[in-house]
Amino acid sequence: MLLIALPGAACAHPGHPHGELPGWTLDASVTLPLALALLLYGVGLARLGWRSRQGQARLRREARLFGAGWLVLAIALVSPLHEAGERSFTMHMIEHELIMLVAALLLAISGAGPVLLWGLPAGARRGIGRLLHAPAIKTSWKSVSGPWIATALQAIALWLWHAPALFDRALASEGWHIVQHLSFLVTALLFWWSIDHTQARRRIGVAVFCLLLTACVGAALGALMALSSSPWYAGYAAMGMTPYGLTPEQDQQMAGLIMWIPGGIVHMGAALVILYRWLAPQERRHAVATE
Repeated sequence: MLLIALPGAACAHPGHPHGELPGWTLDASVTLPLALALLLYGVGLARLGWRSRQGQARLRREARLFGAGWLVLAIALVSPLHEAGERSFTMHMIEHELIMLVAALLLAISGAGPVLLWGLPAGARRGIGRLLHAPAIKTSWKSVSGPWIATALQAIALWLWHAPALFDRALASEGWHIVQHLSFLVTALLFWWSIDHTQARRRIGVAVFCLLLTACVGAALGALMALSSSPWYAGYAAMGMTPYGLTPEQDQQMAGLIMWIPGGIVHMGAALVILYRWLAPQERRHAVATE
């Protein structure tokens, strides 16, 4: 984040004067959905808290997770980091990692779905409830939310959107940029939700394997970027030196390292946490039995 405060020397898009610091992105297509989600969650949380005094501790814990995830997502999409990503691939990669590794993880494990539904008017809530229980919707959800499909969908989105043709299109068009971020967010939410529910069903091996596989998929793409001697994306290559003193090649290599190492650490760390939660009770039972 300190790099954002450095004076800019070049810009990725027309309209950014040389030397201008990146500003906040207050586009309604981003701020309104964020505000609506927060409003719905707040109303739903108040309604659920008013209806029952049981489970208050769990509601508060999940609300903290949702609030943290929402805040990270807002920082990634609205703060100067987003505009800095238009000038530097490294900043762009940090934005994507915050969306997929931090915000999506926190939001997925917060269990926000029912609370968001309770934020809607009663008629809309009942209508959506009937829709979600329709056989076709339930069958489709069961198919895409399984750990193998969710892992594959996230990997496909990651590799496709980092193909030069699609990435350059997202850099050149705000509409395609929104589609890119939505693809990353939705597939990451689906992935982390499936991992959370898979380990909750005691399918520990499947959850750990999918996490390790995802770490390898991201590491492979990051390594290709980091070890490449030429820039992949015309939008960044055309800038010459980035505002942060990196050549396009160095900028891409730094971005690749960020995808490679922190991304792998998060997925490996999640796998270790799941293994620990599974092994710790068994170790305690074994220790009691041997006393």
